[in-house]
Amino acid sequence: MSARTYLRPTAFVDPPCDDGRALRLAGGPCRFSAVEIIAVAGGRRVRQDLVPVERIDAALDADGRAILARITAPRAPIDGVTFDTPCVMGIVNATPDSFSDGGNYNPVAQARRLIADGAAIVDIGGESTRPGARIVPDVEEAARVVPVVTALSGEGALVSVDTRKAAVMAAALDAGATMINDVSALAWDERALAVVAARGCPVVLTHHQGDPATMQADPRYGDVLIEVYDWLEARIAAAEAAGVDRARIVVDPGIGFGKTLAHNLALLNGLSLFHGLGCPILLGVSRKRMIGALSGEAPVDRRLGGTVALSVLAAAQGVQLHRVHDVFETVQALRVQQGLRDAAQAPG
Repeated sequence: MSARTYLRPTAFVDPPCDDGRALRLAGGPCRFSAVEIIAVAGGRRVRQDLVPVERIDAALDADGRAILARITAPRAPIDGVTFDTPCVMGIVNATPDSFSDGGNYNPVAQARRLIADGAAIVDIGGESTRPGARIVPDVEEAARVVPVVTALSGEGALVSVDTRKAAVMAAALDAGATMINDVSALAWDERALAVVAARGCPVVLTHHQGDPATMQADPRYGDVLIEVYDWLEARIAAAEAAGVDRARIVVDPGIGFGKTLAHNLALLNGLSLFHGLGCPILLGVSRKRMIGALSGEAPVDRRLGGTVALSVLAAAQGVQLHRVHDVFETVQALRVQQGLRDAAQAPG
């Protein structure tokens, strides 16, 4: 059985380092000086080598060079949002039962506040996808989401809608939404692919195992990093086959969507592997259970520090889009990180 190659950029370095010893990651601010070459055969890693960038071309075959080209290629802007620096997507729950803050505020007012705090996009959700959540009927979900989208889009905001349902997608896009964020990666509703393809809108494809009602019951993987990569690659291919432009696709490894703490940590430590898919990466870790698990079971309202720490870690691996509840604090942290990087380009 022939082995399949995966590339994980690593050994990140501060600029300036443009003398052939480092490459720019996805056209963004991060530079990497080494690549981990992983070969998998029969579901097992049969090779793991760390190769400096100046020797990487000789270490790769044609397939490996194609992956490296995707890793370094700049990501196209999406509806005016550029990815040369990290961006923040603000979470707005138009639900009574979301795990963090459902029912605690007026969604339109909350979205305006998050935009003022620096969110490039606001993500409106009308159905909770927390573990054990119930399915909300299409009509009820649309009734929660559409008025919020209408108000915000009328003010010029970039609005994403977090939904698995084709009918809700269509209604939200009609109301002025610019992006679809589907935690099922357009797999839950068989009509969803056609809606996104016909509208030509950007879409976030999120990895999951199981559905919200059962996903945390007993999630299992052999090699979670490789399996999530392969699954996302297959969903990108399905979207492209349906007519979705790859340049309009964002991928999300789905932290907490059918994963144990160990699975989540493996994904977070290996995030840069997903640049090989050639799409911007979205990460949603805000206030999630894993932060509580790593900090003495801190409750949801005391997980800000962990959220910011994970966002900064992800940005250091080139993640372009960060989906969070606490926009001001996350934007501030990412700007400080960028300020340090900028200073490194002009020492003294």
